[in-house]
Amino acid sequence: MEDKFIKDGKKVTDKTEEQKSVELVVSILKTKKDLDMANHNFEFAEKELIDYYAYQIKANKSKLDYLMKKAKEQGIALDMTNEIYLRKNEVV
Repeated sequence: MEDKFIKDGKKVTDKTEEQKSVELVVSILKTKKDLDMANHNFEFAEKELIDYYAYQIKANKSKLDYLMKKAKEQGIALDMTNEIYLRKNEVV
């Protein structure tokens, strides 16, 4: 028996492997950007926000490690050249 999922009156279909890979790469780039922003904000944080940005840094590092592990398992290789190229073309 085939499982069918309905959302807003439409059948939900599984994503292709290519779509999943693209989403993973986009998530990695977004998390890296969030980590960079948290590091930048930490440098200029006032006393009350130091713990907040330290938490954000740790959370984003953990998430990035997890996403990179998943990418490696799927055989996806990332390099800074592609990240810069994607940023210039505003994909992220």
